[in-house]
Amino acid sequence: MHLSTHNWMRAEPLDTTLRRIKQFGYESIEISGEPDQYNVADTRASLKEHGIRCWGAVTLMLEERNLAAKDEGQRAKSVQYVKDVITMISELDGEIITVVPATVGKVVPDGTPDEEWKWVVDATKECFDHAQKRGVRIAIEPLNRFETYLFNRCAQALALADAVSPQCGVCLDAFHLNIEEEDMYDAIRLAGDRLFDFHVADNNRFAAGLGQLDWAKIVSTLKEVGYDGALTNEFVAPVDRTPAAQYDNMIETDPVDIPPEQLKFIEDHGSSLLSEEFYSDQMRITADTILPLIK
Repeated sequence: MHLSTHNWMRAEPLDTTLRRIKQFGYESIEISGEPDQYNVADTRASLKEHGIRCWGAVTLMLEERNLAAKDEGQRAKSVQYVKDVITMISELDGEIITVVPATVGKVVPDGTPDEEWKWVVDATKECFDHAQKRGVRIAIEPLNRFETYLFNRCAQALALADAVSPQCGVCLDAFHLNIEEEDMYDAIRLAGDRLFDFHVADNNRFAAGLGQLDWAKIVSTLKEVGYDGALTNEFVAPVDRTPAAQYDNMIETDPVDIPPEQLKFIEDHGSSLLSEEFYSDQMRITADTILPLIK
């Protein structure tokens, strides 16, 4: 296993992120699933310069992106978006794309269970076929019920993976597992060798080590099932705007330009534009918690 991180949680130049994570012992990155934001040649050069490899990406299912949409045109555009992310990751020598099938924040279905199942299976199969051609693995990620109504548990993600291909896997996230699973460790065991990726945040969605999750037991269970991929940092720190705030330096006071839809995506997660000082400290805390357990 090795330590990785997402970078969608803060809008900043990729070089800034890579320089930061290198000093804390991160080996790879799951790059933000926005292909239009990255020039492949420049990104490859930055990764090489900082000695960080691309592990993969997660689909940012914001706005109209939805593989389970009723509208055929919307589904087609969503499939093309996922294909574009797959192509980007392939060109960056990445291994994994974590697919969140439905729009994050959408909690009302578009059709009957049978209708939606056909829509999402067919769409995911098309994405999977493209991934196979590009040498990238697909992992279905379930989110908690407050972010999506469609896939909340490991068993549900496995059901979609099974419907797509035996070579399709799942991605689990400790934060979501803690909310939705009867036993998060049994969920990891259920995934077994179909577990292709694992995301890291504590039960309060701060950095690993700042909540109540038993990281030693989580890592031990991952080792038990033979998992040897990334533990990818994905804290989404909830911003406290009251006098009870634990941190007085969380919010960025000099924000950079960020597309409105991406800002909304971050804010819909209960977070905001985070200050560099706070963001960097969360990166360090996760590394301090996880690295001793995986060495």
